[in-house]
Amino acid sequence: MGTSNNKKVDLIMFMGQSNMAGRGNAADAPVVPEGAAYEFRAISDPTRLYPLAEPFGVHENNPASGVNESKKTGSMVSSFALAYHQAVGRPVVGVSCSIGGTSINQWLPGGGFLNDAITRYHAARNWLIQNGYTIAHQFMVWCQGETDGDKRMPGEEYTRKVTSMMDAMMAAGLERCYLVRIGNHRDDPERYQKIMAAQTALCQAYEHAVLVSTKFASMAAEGLMKDPFHYVQEAYNIVGNEAGSNTALHILTGKVPFMYNPQNLHMEGK
Repeated sequence: MGTSNNKKVDLIMFMGQSNMAGRGNAADAPVVPEGAAYEFRAISDPTRLYPLAEPFGVHENNPASGVNESKKTGSMVSSFALAYHQAVGRPVVGVSCSIGGTSINQWLPGGGFLNDAITRYHAARNWLIQNGYTIAHQFMVWCQGETDGDKRMPGEEYTRKVTSMMDAMMAAGLERCYLVRIGNHRDDPERYQKIMAAQTALCQAYEHAVLVSTKFASMAAEGLMKDPFHYVQEAYNIVGNEAGSNTALHILTGKVPFMYNPQNLHMEGK
């Protein structure tokens, strides 16, 4: 990645809990063509770009911050990057900062997780600039909320806390948060309804958030869940493709995507 026509990139932070980290099967994820997308490994090797592949972020453990797990097996990131690159045409540089089982309480400003995410973002941004790259857009993709649904957090509380997290990331230099909405608990379909509704309403009201996928909500009915909380790789591929395409649509046109919401049989958007 050294010629002049591909030194303009889009820098993307992929953040959240287990369904961002990915619990699929990397062998069933799409292969990202050479030159389309890269991973900047802010923790394990912040000296170069690696071709983006699954399991994305598997090396990016940071025991000091607590963003540290050994369960990344295949995520939505490769399908997101592929769909996004095909639409926008610029290479993607992705940075992983995700860990399963986490509450929004662990991602609040001033805490170790968010400080780590901001540090990773700055490391990637600075490395790209120092090595002659131009960053066209820099944003985050967020998927989190199942743990807060399990803990029965009220939607208003979740909204307030996730907004404060996004505000901190915008203050650090990101342009926007593209939100992948969580899906249903496989065996208790009502459990995550308040968090899902809060995420939808947040994207309709908060200027820096855009809803880019609702497809996790249909995966239980389609038999694409591997356990009560997580998905098979096919589901991650489907969601990543929708989220990447809709993010590209917003980047290119400024238009908020409209998506079918399996929860209420309506279209969702601002």
